[in-house]
Amino acid sequence: MADADIAEYQSKTLSNYLQAGNLMAVNCPSREVLKHLTSRWGVLVLIALQSGMHRYSDLRRKIGGVSERMLIQTLQWLEQDGMVRREALPVVPPHVEYSLTPMGEEAAEKVRALADWIEIKFPYIAAAQMRRKAG
Repeated sequence: MADADIAEYQSKTLSNYLQAGNLMAVNCPSREVLKHLTSRWGVLVLIALQSGMHRYSDLRRKIGGVSERMLIQTLQWLEQDGMVRREALPVVPPHVEYSLTPMGEEAAEKVRALADWIEIKFPYIAAAQMRRKAG
């Protein structure tokens, strides 16, 4: 086997595919990040944090309908993915503040563009939904 053939073969290993990222592949770890960023609550948390640092209770009030459990889980996912910074302040009573990291700012811009597009196109979307229900 020639060196070029070996290099090509090695570049097609599963670990290389996983490192490169291939959202269409069933085992791609990027899918988890995609799920976190584009979930209903992930999008809303990112958009809410674009205006700056927020305490947990502020976020919960700002994002209508989110349960305590889902907000905590979403913040943990986004923190784990490097999108959100969590800062526990040493005060009495203790409280935590959340803000976007530089990477989170970039992601928030992208999901905000999608959310804005949905808001603008919603009358058309609603009409399509009504047509579908009407048969």
